[in-house]
Amino acid sequence: MTQAFLPYGRHSIDEGDIAAVTRVLRGDFLTTGPEIPAFEVEFAAAVDAPHAVACSSATAALHMALAGLGVGEGDVCIVPSITFLATANASLYCGADVVFADVDAATGLMTPETLTEALNLAGERARAVLPVHLAGALCDMTGIEAVARKAGLLIVEDSCHALGTVGPDGPAGNCARSDAATFSFHPVKTLAAGEGGMVTTRKPELARATSQLRSHGVERDIAAFTRFNGKAEPWTYEMQALGYNYRMPDINAALGRSQLAKLGLFADRRRHLSQLYREQLAHLAPLVQAPVAQPPVDACRHLMNVAIDFDGAGVTRAELMDRLRSRGVGSQVHYTPVHTQPYYVTLYGEMTLTGAETYYARTLSLPLYPDMADGDVGRVAQALAESLGGP
Repeated sequence: MTQAFLPYGRHSIDEGDIAAVTRVLRGDFLTTGPEIPAFEVEFAAAVDAPHAVACSSATAALHMALAGLGVGEGDVCIVPSITFLATANASLYCGADVVFADVDAATGLMTPETLTEALNLAGERARAVLPVHLAGALCDMTGIEAVARKAGLLIVEDSCHALGTVGPDGPAGNCARSDAATFSFHPVKTLAAGEGGMVTTRKPELARATSQLRSHGVERDIAAFTRFNGKAEPWTYEMQALGYNYRMPDINAALGRSQLAKLGLFADRRRHLSQLYREQLAHLAPLVQAPVAQPPVDACRHLMNVAIDFDGAGVTRAELMDRLRSRGVGSQVHYTPVHTQPYYVTLYGEMTLTGAETYYARTLSLPLYPDMADGDVGRVAQALAESLGGP
């Protein structure tokens, strides 16, 4: 094999990104410096949200958002089973329980109907729902909001896959139909900061609460003091809540800001590559089905999560992944249903979610990242066709 290996996802770093990080390394602050508020202001503008709070990871963002909204012991959070572990784990970090919702078998997305089913299981303890915009496609937030608000639920969108996606209410993360949204800056996401996360919200009180929670619950604004007000010295600070060390370093924020300036280019490239996949995989139907465009949502896809009829092709998923790898093509599975993970089975027992299990049985993520060439999509399509035919 002489061609470069194509992983399922990869960061895209240029000299401008390197210069942004180098500038911080040569400056006065490596953390808790000016890059953080600058990143927050620019990110909030990019997603059309009034407030954005940067933190160390998307897991921290989920935890901060739920905790800042007052989710705690005795509460239940409803989480789709097709997601990364963090969406459910963050609920437990707050002391709440989780009820897993089923998903649409074709898209992997929570629906108003599956939310309603989960609500019936959760009962009166239901406090929050965390819809996950899987792979960059958006959940039906109009329908989910209607069900959630009728039941008195808080809504925290897991938008970690959806930066750059635009729906009928505007950019993902503008919180038009939610209390908060969360984002990830992991290297394979649309915007890479090494690691990092962001909470967006329209609620100023939540922005203040999450800002405190990310740094040990500390308040440094004398005007907001509750105990030392009137006798505060310049060094005085108040711990007003039990917080965490979820701060984002300035190094990461500088990289994030540099990447954010290219969000439009990244999103356009992902959209273009996604359309090429739809065209070049069409001849493999019905064994292989690429995710379809769903106007009015203009998805910026984080994953090219195709559905494959492995039984019809006479190959297991593991065998197909090995064959692709031998041809220089990486792949991954997003995700093993969380309700089947041993920890959660021990906690809540066995359960069957037909949509999630059907989706999982067919899904495979193929390479998708901005630095791919148009011809690389053809490489993947050819490798997939050959691999379905045999070793």
